[in-house]
Amino acid sequence: MNLVFKALSDPTRRRILQLLRDRPMTAGQIAEHFHCAKPTLSAHFAVLREADLVESDKVGTTITYSLKLSVLEDALLSFAETVGIGVRSGGKLKLATRRTK
Repeated sequence: MNLVFKALSDPTRRRILQLLRDRPMTAGQIAEHFHCAKPTLSAHFAVLREADLVESDKVGTTITYSLKLSVLEDALLSFAETVGIGVRSGGKLKLATRRTK
């Protein structure tokens, strides 16, 4: 979970995940949305891969990235449980109800 939140802490990496939400994209297609050097983006991709949030498929010199949404969902659900926001029931998150006096 720590690696996921480290990856999510950066706005550039969050934007990359937003782009990948719609469809898999090549590194070049993603780079078109940013004004930073390719080595900088490569470092962002490495953090996202390390957190297992993206999958990369290399064909020749082209790398295509896709979002691993289930990993993100699992991390967010685990965090919610840790802070007592919800509880899992049958694999789904339900909001915890507070009892008031």
